[in-house]
Formats: sequence, structure tokens, C-alpha cells
Amino acid sequence: MQDRWHSRRAASRWIGCGFLTLTLAAISACGQLNSTGRSPSYLFVDLLQAASGATPGTFSTALQSDVQTKGTIYEDPGKVTLRVALKDITPPAAPTATNAVTVTRYHVSFRRSDGRNTPGVDVPYAFDGAATGTFDSQGGSLVFILVRAQAKLESPLAGLVGGGGAIVLSTLADVTFYGQDQNGNQVSVTGTISVNFADWADPT
Repeated sequence: MQDRWHSRRAASRWIGCGFLTLTLAAISACGQLNSTGRSPSYLFVDLLQAASGATPGTFSTALQSDVQTKGTIYEDPGKVTLRVALKDITPPAAPTATNAVTVTRYHVSFRRSDGRNTPGVDVPYAFDGAATGTFDSQGGSLVFILVRAQAKLESPLAGLVGGGGAIVLSTLADVTFYGQDQNGNQVSVTGTISVNFADWADPT
């Protein structure tokens, strides 16, 4: 009887230790998931817009991308408004010049809500581009290429030419901007915009 009682006490201690270990592991995992890198700064996307290459000065929060305009192919520009904030907002923390983030490149990938996302078949190919700008807590804008000209010469966009707007390919474009603060710590942020491809009516 006494041996069994000692065995139960030992088992209880092991169960308690195991529960504590699992609890600490869960807390540690949450901390890792909330971590966004070594930089004390992080980027906000305040606004992500795009314009048709046929009317490049008219930006909106959704893009009607014309796959061919009067027999010509145009790239479609995007424009993002970014600003910097600090992870530690405890007073008297305030952004300084070293907290500014310089963005140097970006990545664009396209996806569909129906899950058919094969590049070159269902959606345009993803790509990387270069665009440079430095942002602080006051924010600023950066113009970049959202839809490349070569995408309109490839499947699936090339197959929309001549559709007269009757055939539309609706996608979401995820745009990730990469940069670093002035101490060299890596920073990135992602924004998403709707891009609807078709052979839209040509502007007059």
C-alpha cells in the first residue's frame, strides 16, 4: 500500500511538471508569434492604391487593369503610403532618425478567391521589383509597378484580349515591402489590393 501511495505521489509530481512545461512552452510560442524582428520600428500601410497604365494619374483602391489599350500594352503603377511606428510605446519613447525605415524592394503575388492560383495558368506570375524610399512617423508615398507589361503578354492575361470586357479575371494582389531601419534591422509589411483584369473599353 505504501509503495502504491509513493508511486501515485511521484506520478502527480511528474504530471504537474509536465503541465508547467507545456504552459511555459505555450507562453514562449505566443511570444515568438508576436515577434516581428529585431528592429524597434515597424511599418504601417496607411493606403495602397493602383492606376491603369492607360490613365496612370488616376489612382484608386481597386484596379481595373486593361490587358490591351488601343492595341498597346501598358504597365499598371501602384502607390503605397507608408509610415513608421515604434513597438515600445511607453513614454517617453518617440521615433528618432535611426528609427526611419528605408524600403528598397517589394514582392507582388496574385491569388484568386476560388483557390485556383497556379501562376501562368490561373493568375499572373509573382515577381520582385525595386523601389526605394525612406519613411518616418510622418509617413510618405512610394510609386511602384504593380502589373508588369510582360504579364499582359503571357497566360492567363493574353487570353482576355478581345473579350471586350465580357471576360474578367478577378484577383487579389499581395504586395510585400522590404526594408531596414538605420541600424540595419530588417523590416517588412504586406498590403493587399483588388485587381480585376479584362479587355476594358479604351479611354476616349
